[in-house]
Amino acid sequence: MRRLVDSIPADRLHLPGKQSDLREYLVGSIVSQQLSVHVARIIYGRFIDLYGGTFPENARIIETDDAELRGIGLSTRKVQYIKASATFFEEESPTSASLAAMDDEAFCEWLTRIPGVGRWTAEMVLMFGLCRPDVFFLGVYGIQVAMKNLYWLDESGAALRAKMERIAVRWKPYRSLACLYLWAWKDQGKK
Repeated sequence: MRRLVDSIPADRLHLPGKQSDLREYLVGSIVSQQLSVHVARIIYGRFIDLYGGTFPENARIIETDDAELRGIGLSTRKVQYIKASATFFEEESPTSASLAAMDDEAFCEWLTRIPGVGRWTAEMVLMFGLCRPDVFFLGVYGIQVAMKNLYWLDESGAALRAKMERIAVRWKPYRSLACLYLWAWKDQGKK
């Protein structure tokens, strides 16, 4: 890992920046699922424009006609997920203190109660929305590719994930930073 850190300039990392509104980060994550970064930015920009340039309150999202949301480029499923997240946050009313009190696993279990929010999205919110320092993405393809190449791993499936977990134990409590370096290395096309 030291060689990797030495080879990647810090300005190549996609550093997390704590979001003032966790809901906003989550909706952005839902919008971007299975889309290119470029297309996701366009659709998310339309979403914000729909509400006058600021992120809306939960009630406004819930009350927005589904057809209007589909009209900005959201699929029917994503409209359902965004409205489900707004309903969830309206009912749960989490505070900064209650979120900080949850460990990473409890947070993932809590957030994945929202339809359309899986483990990957919850972990992305942990890393990039809450800036948690020790999130490790076992199931993310880019992390797997980087680790397979850097550590000469031949395994796949559960065996690969188990080996990755053993390697990553040494990076605790900074596995989020390790993931950022692995992504940056993969994105540079290193072999």
